[in-house]
Amino acid sequence: MEQQKNYIIDTNVLLEDPLSLVKLRNGNENHIFIPYHVLLELDKFKKDPKLRHIVARVIEYLVENPDTFQVLNSQSVADPFANLADKFILDEIQASGVEKPILVTNDRIFQLQARLRGIASEVYKESVPFKSEAEYFTGFVARREEAVPNAFMWNEQGKPVLFGSAGEKIIDYQHKVWKVTPRNVFQNLAVELMIHPDIQVVSVQSEAGYGKSYLALACALYLVLERKSHQKIYVIKPMIEIGQKLGYLPGKLEEKMEPYTRYIADLLSKLHRLRPANKLFIDSDDYPPQFNSRTFEILPLNYIRGMNIENAVVIIDEMQNMSRAECRTLLTRMGEGVKCLCLGDIRQVDNPYLGPENNGLNWLVKKFKGSKIYSHIVLKGEKSRGPITDLVITTGL
Repeated sequence: MEQQKNYIIDTNVLLEDPLSLVKLRNGNENHIFIPYHVLLELDKFKKDPKLRHIVARVIEYLVENPDTFQVLNSQSVADPFANLADKFILDEIQASGVEKPILVTNDRIFQLQARLRGIASEVYKESVPFKSEAEYFTGFVARREEAVPNAFMWNEQGKPVLFGSAGEKIIDYQHKVWKVTPRNVFQNLAVELMIHPDIQVVSVQSEAGYGKSYLALACALYLVLERKSHQKIYVIKPMIEIGQKLGYLPGKLEEKMEPYTRYIADLLSKLHRLRPANKLFIDSDDYPPQFNSRTFEILPLNYIRGMNIENAVVIIDEMQNMSRAECRTLLTRMGEGVKCLCLGDIRQVDNPYLGPENNGLNWLVKKFKGSKIYSHIVLKGEKSRGPITDLVITTGL
């Protein structure tokens, strides 16, 4: 039988995996100790906008499971401005009397410091990058018993099956909208959801380069100009500004927004070349194009309050940069006949007050998952914008 181990848990391990205590304890096999200065660090990090949601989960587990760990005593407290918490943690370990303690930390410098004191250490072996709900729920389930409305499952033949409002449906056909053919099965399924008449809200999560915006705009053109199930397209996005503020840039609203929305104009011009979409433009030969506000409009998030949007396709881009309150404010503007396409990349949160878990896209998945009018999918695959983007994705740059 393997000898019982005495693990001392560092702060970075708890923040990376709040359930690390459970995993390291392995039932009742091992003893778990938390230094007092780790609790002090958690208290400090609970005020950090990007960490407080994770700290809350750690503290919740500690409060609800007090018998699964012991707190090491400290003879003195480190100056919060001196960055000496690691020294005090090592002091606590040495003064604790714990037999053969093993410090579990992913901080390599801290491991070296522990070695100088004769304290054994190891990395947290189950260390994995944090995954938010929007990444963890990919839109697929492993078994029928786990199915939620509008989720997919692979059948025995390797075909995706949609659990839709009309029952199970095998998606064994290739979509083509506005002359755009999806590059892989995941893009094809995203199009299936975006043009499905019974699904009003679709969220799409992926890293840059998987074609979220391009597919959404192609589907919007199809719904408005070909199927004619909707009357207008809105593109709404939060403006995370660097440098000059939006309000102080010269010109009208469209001119102020142009640096932030040029990529949308480029994508629409590309789609227009594939198949004419003249109703979107005042003059399609202009660049940047002048849009016909009766059929297409780009709006910053802060212009939405008080609006009532009806009979439209609404593309919400970069939803990961919206707060929960902004997400609620925006979605409560949606009236009858709206198809809402929510796009985002959880790993690219630019808002300094948001993190991987407390952003609008992740809140949407958490709260809407299981609704009959909602669906979510994570785009995957190898092909994207081009070979350079593919290399970035495959190498993890």
